[in-house]
Formats: sequence, structure tokens, C-alpha cells
Amino acid sequence: MGRVRHLPLEHPGVADHRSPLRFLWWLIRGQWRTLVMAMLFGIVWMVSQAVMPAVIGLAIDEGIAARDTDALLRWSLTLLGIGLVQAAAGTMRHRFSVTNWLTAAYRTVQLVARQATDLGATLPKRVATGEVVSIGTNDLAHLGNAMDIVARAAGAVVSFLVVAVILLTTSTTLGLVVLIGVPVLLLAVGPLLKPLQRRNLAQREMMGELANLATDIVSGLRVLRGIGGERVFHDRYVRESQEVRQAGVAVGRLQSVLDALQILLPGIFVVVVVWLGARFAVQGQISAGELVAFYGYAAFLMIPLRTATEFANKWIRAFVAAGRVVRVLALRPEVSAPDSPYAEPPVGAELVDVRSGLRVPAYQITAIVSDPPEDSTRLADRLGYYAEGEVRWGEVPLSGLRPEVVRRRIVVSDSDSALFSGVLADQVDIRGRGPGSLDSALHTASAEDVLEALPDGMATMVTERGRSFSGGQRQRLVLARALAADPEILVLVEPTSAVDAHTEARIADRLRAHRAGRTTVVTTTSPLLLDRVDNVAFLRDGVVVAFGTHRDLMREVAHYRHLVTREELSEEEAAGV
Repeated sequence: MGRVRHLPLEHPGVADHRSPLRFLWWLIRGQWRTLVMAMLFGIVWMVSQAVMPAVIGLAIDEGIAARDTDALLRWSLTLLGIGLVQAAAGTMRHRFSVTNWLTAAYRTVQLVARQATDLGATLPKRVATGEVVSIGTNDLAHLGNAMDIVARAAGAVVSFLVVAVILLTTSTTLGLVVLIGVPVLLLAVGPLLKPLQRRNLAQREMMGELANLATDIVSGLRVLRGIGGERVFHDRYVRESQEVRQAGVAVGRLQSVLDALQILLPGIFVVVVVWLGARFAVQGQISAGELVAFYGYAAFLMIPLRTATEFANKWIRAFVAAGRVVRVLALRPEVSAPDSPYAEPPVGAELVDVRSGLRVPAYQITAIVSDPPEDSTRLADRLGYYAEGEVRWGEVPLSGLRPEVVRRRIVVSDSDSALFSGVLADQVDIRGRGPGSLDSALHTASAEDVLEALPDGMATMVTERGRSFSGGQRQRLVLARALAADPEILVLVEPTSAVDAHTEARIADRLRAHRAGRTTVVTTTSPLLLDRVDNVAFLRDGVVVAFGTHRDLMREVAHYRHLVTREELSEEEAAGV
């Protein structure tokens, strides 16, 4: 069998995602050895079954009809040997087919996972979460099934040719009936394959949209209940799920016709072959053993016929699935690694965003307040090199550094950050800093009460996206995760938007001590946080228009005061800065 392939692979390779067909061919080339082995065993397995009727016919003619015990024993032993060969070949075919299924599935999921990691913040902007989930739940199986059936399809083709040759040597008429009849039967079901592909594609699109809606509802269930909107979204989900059901029924209706034809047409073909064989036997053109063999061949030919239509059906589904995969793989990140990266800037270098004019002093906490609010989020993305923009770190542009260098030294924790499923300690202490760093981060994030409510403490298993925690608990744990990473520069996007005022005050008081000697940027409009930072940058329309302490800006900048306190502006103030 050769070297055992361990899954997942160390590296899945670089996929050809120019088209679904090219992607499928890339999968085939990547596992051609196991595919060839599966095909060889599939051929032996099915040809062994194909020659059995001939051996049975010879046993009848030369053994039973001729009353030759030795001949009967010889052909019986031959039949036993063929059966053993078939059993062994079938076992190996199955093993290689399972390997092919798993290899195709693992390579695809590794590609998609790697692409999701490379895209980072770009992915949710370009592809809905449900779309990626659907690739992992449905498309992988279709791609694996396509690789799995290749072995049986090869066996079906070769065994069909073997049977045709045997029949031609016995009866030219019956041989021609088989050679012509089988392709005709395949052509008869051909017109159904294109509509089936079209309906499969439409249903797959609708299933992806429904998965997106379900993901949105589950992730926003708490908010929906708060505003009484769960009934509206429930009704919408019911309506769209019914549309998906109707699309599934349309696919099933056509699939049922195809399945029925797979039984009906071969059945008619078997009747024709047996009827012709019986006539030839009555006329003395063939022997009784050959008649039995013909009946066996007619029954056997249903297997390659059904395998052929199953092959077409599964490859249609695989083609649709490959189309979904290549759309994700074709996405390019908003930022990319430079061909000739610069040397890393020294520790303590100043971070400057040229577009907004923001200068982030080293070793201090700088808050960003913006009007409109989304400008501060865009600025945070640029500072963390998640979006294109001219940002300089000392004398070096961020675009001139390798992304992994930026990710290691600059951490951006936004308000939408989620917890992954698994042990809580592993989700918070992602860089393995140890219990001391973890305890300090939890204290700064005021998350001790979250642990006290958990029976297993940091050993607690976190559910998907941390949905077992409230919004405020989840936000504090996400903040603790960012603090435990202890990066040189930490950018926090609205880190206290979901906590109460008392908790926010504790976090604000503790943040300065925890981040002493490192650079921190916080986007917020909370007076509790703003009053405890070193500097505040006020942005209007994406440009810094004021920079100073919170109290200075409250006294001197009316628009800043209005944004933070929500108090009304006078006409004179509204006309000024």
C-alpha cells in the first residue's frame, strides 16, 4: 500500500481556483496515487463479479450437463477463487476510496481554514458566515463523494467492456445489443442531468442564505428579545425555510425521476437480453449454461448502469460545491505581504496614521473619539494593518512589514470579537503567558465575578462563540484575552460598551497600571474611560481636529463635548469646531 497518508496534511498545497473544474482537477492531481490504486482494485473487484456468470455457465455445460464431476469441481473451485479475489479487491477498494474521500475533504477544509486565517477581517466583509459554514457541512461531503465513486466508475466501465467482449464471442447479436443498448440508456437519462445541476445550484444558494439568516438570529437573539423582534425574524426564517424546502422538493422530484429511470430502463434492458437469450437457447444457438450466463450478465449490467448515473449525479453536486469553494479561495486580503519587507521598527517607535493625522505617543494610553463613530473603527483597522492606509511605525510603513510581524507586535481587539469553543483558559491565554499574566488580565478586565459563577473556573468548556455568557461577561473575557496577550501596542475598540458604569470605572482605573510601559489605543465615547487616559484625539470626518486631555477638550471643543455628553449645541457652537 505504500506510505500511509496522515490527515490532516502538513500542507494542503496551493489550489487552482480559477474555475470549479480546475479545482476538481487539482484535487485529483493531488491524490492521484490513491485514486489510481482505488481504480485498479475497483476494476479487479467488478471484473471478478462480471466473469462469474461465465464460470457458472461453464460449470453447467461442462459439469452438470456433461455429468463430469471433475469439471464441475474444477469450475466450482475457480468460482471460489474468483469470489476470494473479489472480496479482497473489494476490501482494498473500499479502503482506498475512504482515503480518497477523507483526503479531498481534509484538503478542502484546510484550504478554506487557511484562507479564512489569511483574510482575517476581510472575510466577514466579503462572505457571510453561513456560507463558510455550509462549505464545511455540505460541500465537503459532495467533494469527497466525487472522489469516492471514481473507483466504482472505473470498475463499471471495464467490467462493461469485458461483458460485451464475452457476449460478442458467444453471440454477435447479444453482444451488439449490450454494446449499443448501454450507451443508449445512458443517453436517455442525460437530458435530466443539466436541469438537476441547475436545481442543485439554486437550492445550494438558498441553503447558504438560510444558514446566514440562522446564524444572524442565533448571534443576535438577546438583542431581538430586547426589542421584541424575535417573532418577526422567526416568521422570516419560516418563510425562507419553506422556500428552501420547495427548492429541495424540486430537486427531489427530478432526482426521483432519475432514480426511477435508473431502475426502469435497466430493467427493460434485462428483459430484452433475457428474451433474446431464451429464443437463441430454444433455437439451439446457445447452450443452457450460456443462457444462464446471459441472464447473469443482464442482471449484472444493472450495476455498471446505475454506477454510471450515480457517478454523473455525484460529480454534478461536486461541481456545484467546487464553485462555492473557489469563490472563497479567490478572495484576496485587503493587505498583503511585501516582496522586500523592511526591518522591524525599534520598540517605542511612534505610530502615525497619515490619512487622519493621528500620532500615537509611545508608552501612553491614547483614546480616539470620532464623528461619525465608524471612522474610529476604520482607523483601528488601519493601525492594526487590517485595512489599506498609509500608516508609519517610526520610519517604516506598515505596508512594508510582513503581516505576521505586525500581528505579533500590534493587537487589535474589536467589539465584535468572539470566544471560541473549548477550555476557557485556552481561549483567554492564547499566547501561553501563564497563570500570573492571566490572573492580572482578568483582574484588569474586572472578570473575577465571571469565574466565580463557573463551577469549573478556567477549566470550563466554552460553548460556540461564548453564547453561554452574557454580552457584558463575553466582552470582559475578550478584553482579558487581549490584555493577557501583552502586545507592544494594543488597540481596543469600544472595550466597555456592554458593561455597567461601576464595572467600566474599575476597568478604567486598572487599565493604566496594567499597560504601564506599553502603548495603548482605545476607541470610545465613555467619559469614565476618557477621563483616565493620557491623550484624546478627536476626529471629524476622518481627520484629527483636536488633541489633548479629556478635560481640555471638554472645555475647549464644543463638538467633542456634545459627542461625549450628548448635550445640545448652540447655533454658534454648531458653526465652529
